[in-house]
Amino acid sequence: MTLEGVAQKGTIILENGAQIPDGTRVQVIVPEKALQQPISAESRPTLAGLLKYAGCLKDLPADFAEQHDHYIHGTPRR
Repeated sequence: MTLEGVAQKGTIILENGAQIPDGTRVQVIVPEKALQQPISAESRPTLAGLLKYAGCLKDLPADFAEQHDHYIHGTPRR
């Protein structure tokens, strides 16, 4: 069986709403010309995509990086 689709943020979206049962082994064949296209930072599912948010929050406590578990999850300070 041959199904076609597109990649979006690291996930393959099949055309016509086709679905494959979870756990099914598949083989993905990518056309050569698609591999030659540059990948933008926005489309990569990596930390590079988060760089646009660096420095956005100015009102964090001075020890936020060191005590982030305390501030985010309420754990005791170390």
